[in-house]
Amino acid sequence: MEKAAAKPTEEKIKPKLFSVMKTYTKEQFVKDVISGIIVAIIALPLSIALALASGVRPEQGLYTAIVAGFIVSFLGGSRVQIAGPTAAFATIVAGIVATEGMDGLIISTVMAGIFMIIMGFCRFGALIKYIPGTITTGFTFGIAVTILIGQIKDFLGLTFTNAPVETMDKVAEIFRSLGTHNVEALLIGLLSLAILILWPKKLEKIPASLIAVLVCSAIVKFTGMKVNTIGNLYTISSAPPTFTLPEVTFARVRALVPNAFTIAILASIESLLSCVVSDGMVGSKHRSNMELIAQGVANIGSALFGGIPATGAIARTAANVKNGGRTPVAGMVHSVVVLLILILLMPYAELIPMPTIAAILFVVAYNMSGWRNIVYTFKTAPKSDIMVLLFTLVLTVIFDLVVAIGVGMVLAAILFMKRMADVTEAHEWVDIDDEDTDPDNIILKKIPHGTKVFEINGPMFFAASGKYKYVFDTQDTDVLVIRMRNVPAVDSTGMETLKDIVRHCDKNNVKVVFSHVNEQPMHAMEKAGFVDKVGKENFCSHIDTALERAEQIENGLKAERSK
Repeated sequence: MEKAAAKPTEEKIKPKLFSVMKTYTKEQFVKDVISGIIVAIIALPLSIALALASGVRPEQGLYTAIVAGFIVSFLGGSRVQIAGPTAAFATIVAGIVATEGMDGLIISTVMAGIFMIIMGFCRFGALIKYIPGTITTGFTFGIAVTILIGQIKDFLGLTFTNAPVETMDKVAEIFRSLGTHNVEALLIGLLSLAILILWPKKLEKIPASLIAVLVCSAIVKFTGMKVNTIGNLYTISSAPPTFTLPEVTFARVRALVPNAFTIAILASIESLLSCVVSDGMVGSKHRSNMELIAQGVANIGSALFGGIPATGAIARTAANVKNGGRTPVAGMVHSVVVLLILILLMPYAELIPMPTIAAILFVVAYNMSGWRNIVYTFKTAPKSDIMVLLFTLVLTVIFDLVVAIGVGMVLAAILFMKRMADVTEAHEWVDIDDEDTDPDNIILKKIPHGTKVFEINGPMFFAASGKYKYVFDTQDTDVLVIRMRNVPAVDSTGMETLKDIVRHCDKNNVKVVFSHVNEQPMHAMEKAGFVDKVGKENFCSHIDTALERAEQIENGLKAERSK
């Protein structure tokens, strides 16, 4: 029989740390400490590199990892989230610092934190799903491109005449300055890149970025190569974070609201995406609203103690899980270790070559680009989804993230409304006042033993992707029949949902049969290779033939079991 979706329970506004400590053990504490130390070693060169890419001093990246990292672990809604500076913010922060100064960045980040706290208490955590995946993919790739372009100068050892802020101005300045390239800087950059690419294939336990920093710093120091280092360009401080309060005026606050809104939205999206990824790795479920509140408090703390905007870092979170971290204690240990490194070892950071920093950021940009998602979208998604992705990507590179997300959301909404208008139809019902008199109602059908039938009503698109979780209930089921007569359209996110359902069924030895798939969903399934994956014989034009197919499968299974 048909099954209604279960009503979701209201999510707690409670830090995950307070829940996991009830069953905490000494064994897990040891694992968390080891994982925290390893993640701190990974975070060290990344935090410095991302600070420089953001146009601030190297130690400010470490301040962010220390303050924001600790607060997010202490108050956050995830068991394993590691927070700190991330590549997504580099171009945004650099732009704010260049135009508004450090005071402008502090005010923007504090306001963003306040916005995120309000979002969390208003339980807006679930609303992030209303930002289509194509927009997220587009601006993520665009940010990766801007980071890569921003590091070409140091990688090639160029000498700029001007100091451009906008990405396209940087491209023009790079071409004007190609004649000033430094061969020794390029060699160090290439060596760093080789270490970053090849080292993980041989010895993954020790971070490749740390090896690149140590090897290339030693080469430049002891050979006397004329390569710019951090110490040549920046004054490095080993002082711990100190409280800083900027001068605040109403006019300044009003002018910085767009920047604050951009930081808040981006931090929310990236943090919750990181939580979703880590949930799958540890079999847990994060508290999205508590995570937003924690990220808000963390950004306020980071800004007031000399840091830059922070968010959940997917790569560092994954490293935490991989090394045995299973509670927020690991993230707190990571922050404490970074603080100790700052106080004791920071002066040695002046020896790090700038081409090495550029190479690290090249790899960061590549890893965050998500180019495989773009290729997959181009192969399988409707033209409207591809258009939204391209617009968001190009606008991120040419203008900024505010314009990109704004235009992308408007375009996605318009195209979605057009899609819904194209598939909407009106027809007259005659003498059918009771749905039980409908000859095709599933209540009037005989369902084979071991078979479940689910009917999906309405378009399967990005905002409805969370409504199909009940379909995953395949306990005591041999055949799952999915009836789609009332599904007029499917987008790329809907296709991913269907693929997840089939993958879940394959894992649990459950066969899937589709009934009455309409023209647009069928076209999307064929384009994605989904029909071949499921088998053409398992796509039936009517519920009666679908039930007959289910009965054939059941009879075949009975015959196999009786042998």
